[in-house]
Amino acid sequence: MPAVSAAACCAAAATANEVAEDLFGFLRVLSDGTVLRSPAGPVFCPTTFPGSHPSVEWKEAVYDKAKNLHVRMYKPTPTPTASVGKKKKLPVLVHFHGGGFCLGSCTWANVHEFCLRLAADAGAVVLSAGYRLAPEHRLPAAFDDGAGFMRWLRDQSAGGAASDGWLSEAADFGHVFVTGDSAGGTIAHHLAVRAGSGSGSAAADPEPGLVTVRGYVLFMPFFGGVRRTVSEAECPEEAFPNLDLVDRFWRLSLPTGATRDHPVANPFGPDSPDLGSVDFPPVLVVVGGLDLTRDRTVDYAERLVAMGKPVELAEFAGKPHGFYLHEPASEATGELIQTVARFVDGCGAITASEAAA
Repeated sequence: MPAVSAAACCAAAATANEVAEDLFGFLRVLSDGTVLRSPAGPVFCPTTFPGSHPSVEWKEAVYDKAKNLHVRMYKPTPTPTASVGKKKKLPVLVHFHGGGFCLGSCTWANVHEFCLRLAADAGAVVLSAGYRLAPEHRLPAAFDDGAGFMRWLRDQSAGGAASDGWLSEAADFGHVFVTGDSAGGTIAHHLAVRAGSGSGSAAADPEPGLVTVRGYVLFMPFFGGVRRTVSEAECPEEAFPNLDLVDRFWRLSLPTGATRDHPVANPFGPDSPDLGSVDFPPVLVVVGGLDLTRDRTVDYAERLVAMGKPVELAEFAGKPHGFYLHEPASEATGELIQTVARFVDGCGAITASEAAA
């Protein structure tokens, strides 16, 4: 599918072809399949968010040159006491942004601000990884990119000339957690399934590094299904996202001809893999009480618990989808990050076999 990013040609192209899909004017798909992306940030991603944090260092790198995929890396600034002696290695939170698989970037101001606070308040190295977007790259491209990032991380942990010393000096690659917001949470789910079922490339090839994934955190994951849930059917039009927007995301991101029951969207669809046979590590699932995805997310967590999987559900009553991105400095976002920190601490205990090693 052809893609055009220059803003100057957007208006001219749109007049020559009928606009088939329009996401806030930020992403337009024309009747001939042309994709127009505005270089400007969307209105719901204000540039007024702080771009720095007094106790966090950050840098950006390319993790896949062929696909031009970037990662923003964040780490807490060492305290004066810690800088004198041996620096303590910190857990690593791999993070995938949301946006319905069609929008979003690790460079967007709200994602950046949330990751700054996540690194500071959770005391962790945060790796905010980008991935290819639909409709130029339909699913499962985003999942494949997520797997590619995990391979990059294993290469980093192995050391050598290609590793980044800025990252390796702070990161405890033995305590890695895969997190994701909305569509990013769906990526995290699929990475967990690939790893837990032995279907990922990491299972087929010996790992070159020392990465151990201790758990997954799904912030309001973006799942779908043909049958509407109550929270979807009763979602008010003024909500963000509303049902119309969610349906548009799926139309643009699903494999051509697929329905919302496709395995990439519905973890319990008719053709989806049996999750009962998947070896899940601990999983934290976060849901908002006012989120249209609430019922589907709660059902996901409850089904996994019924299968005997180590899943914890944290519900934030009265909160909409992605509240931590709209209010990254809020008290509620602080409570969310502390929930994540407790989960990470609880999964970080050294096992008897590790202690003996």
